Amino acid sequence: MIRSKLLAEISGLSHAFFTREGGASKGIYQSLNCGQGSDDDANTVQSNRATAMKSLQLSQDRLCTVWQHHGTTAVVAEQPIIADEKKPADALVTETTTLALGILTADCAPVLIADPEARVAAAVHCGWKGALKGVISNSVDEMKRLGADPSRMVAAIGPCIGFASYEVGEEFRAEFAAESMANTEYFYEGENGRLTFDLSGFVASRLRMAGIESVDAIGQDTYADERRFFSYRRTCHRGEPDYGRQLAAIAWVK
Repeated sequence: MIRSKLLAEISGLSHAFFTREGGASKGIYQSLNCGQGSDDDANTVQSNRATAMKSLQLSQDRLCTVWQHHGTTAVVAEQPIIADEKKPADALVTETTTLALGILTADCAPVLIADPEARVAAAVHCGWKGALKGVISNSVDEMKRLGADPSRMVAAIGPCIGFASYEVGEEFRAEFAAESMANTEYFYEGENGRLTFDLSGFVASRLRMAGIESVDAIGQDTYADERRFFSYRRTCHRGEPDYGRQLAAIAWVK
């Protein structure tokens, strides 16, 4: 379990970027797989989610997660939400106490945001598509509707695939350049023409664009650290049938 130093300073706020350690799953899902969309045993996944919530001082029935689809939709949660394929979203926002907002990732960037004065929080799933198309700005807009102010917000970017591990093609960079040439700053050309992308750095730029200056990037690579993290890309490279998901969660507990 990893915590942001900036978020940890906020009174009454509980949060965590969970690793794959400390759960009950076996095999390729070992051990804290919290992904209901995986093919892991459903009861074991529920047990893992309960274990995670206990560390946030909450019960499992207070956890909200959504069906993530690499889009830009942010929804306001006032009561527990069960992931529903008919209502896809990639971000959750709340001002409700003891309601945990959860995001599941396995290389994408989980982002947790809080305004300590308005007591509004958000959890955002940032794959490259959502980050490029506006999931962060949409999340901040929903927070503002609840009285939050970007100048007061604190954001933390959790473990995600690192730029050294995220090799991409030229057509990938072209999508970013089509929006703004400034986006190409987050691409690196290495030996033998190898092109890589800095997802965490790009997400941080989108947070700043939305008006958030207090940004904490955890800076741990999910692809490179198999012991601590699940990784979709690593699974694909190995030809494995499925993969586990890390949970990131945030809640006002008092």
